[in-house]
Formats: sequence, C-alpha cells, structure tokens
Amino acid sequence: MTLPRVSIQTADFDLSAEVAALRAGDPGVGAVAAFVGTVRDRNPAGYQGQAEAGQVSAMELEHYPGMTERSIEAMIDAALARFDIRAARVIHRVGLLQPLDQIVLVAVTSAHRGQAFQACEFLMDYLKTQAPFWKKETTPEGARWVDARVSDDAALQRWGIEAGGNAG
Repeated sequence: MTLPRVSIQTADFDLSAEVAALRAGDPGVGAVAAFVGTVRDRNPAGYQGQAEAGQVSAMELEHYPGMTERSIEAMIDAALARFDIRAARVIHRVGLLQPLDQIVLVAVTSAHRGQAFQACEFLMDYLKTQAPFWKKETTPEGARWVDARVSDDAALQRWGIEAGGNAG
C-alpha cells in the first residue's frame, strides 16, 4: 500500500507509526526529520496585535477540501525539487481542537540529516503561510480568526518565496 503524502483529517495521528510507514522499505533512508505542532493554551503578548498575553481554550480549523490537499501536494513537489529528500508526509488536522492536541505533522526522509532538516523546515514555513486553512481561536474575550504572522512570512522569504507566491 502506498502511503498518501497528504492527509487532512479530524482524527489524531501517531508520530511513531507515521515515521515507520514513511521510511518502511527504503534502505536509502539515513535520516528522518519530523515536526509536530500542538495547540497552545496561551498566546504571547504581541500575538495577533494583542497588547498582553492571552489564554486560548480551543482552536477550530477549516479547510477547502481538494484545494488544500492540492496546495500541500505542490509544496511537497517543491521540496522534492529543492532538496535531496526521499519522501515527505504532511498530516493536518481540522475541526475543533483543544490545548495539547496535536495539530500538524511534517515528516521528511533523506539519506542525510541536513537535507531532511531543511526540507522539513521549508515545508513547515510554507504550510504556515500558504496552505489554505482558516483558524479560529476561542479566548475568554470570544472567538477570533487568526491571521498569518509577519514572522511566518519572514520565515518563508528566507527560502526566496514571497508571501502569496508559490514554491516552484
């Protein structure tokens, strides 16, 4: 069975199982880099223009089925073209999530660690700014939509990509 490169799902994921499946049957894999993002219960001061740090009780994510998967597939194609990697897998959860819940997995295999680390970071930077997800936080002050942060756009620019551009 071929592992899908992209999964958008409400269900949680198992990091160990995903990494094992990604590297299974490929004796050329010498490195696996993985990033797991989790929902925070607190945002720092300055986040989304807030003067003070704030609590987050929930995060709700929506996506545009089909379009989101195609966008992430294109990101993986760009990573394969830029870096000497063997495979990549992205899982992004949608729906209502609570603090401590896993929200995203980016895993990359390569012969060597440097390319795996770089490709994983590239994919995460791209995912944070370009993937079509809509995030709504619930705070004691009410619910609000979350915008991409300036620091996320700056992270993407170091790869030579302007916010709103493509990875090709």
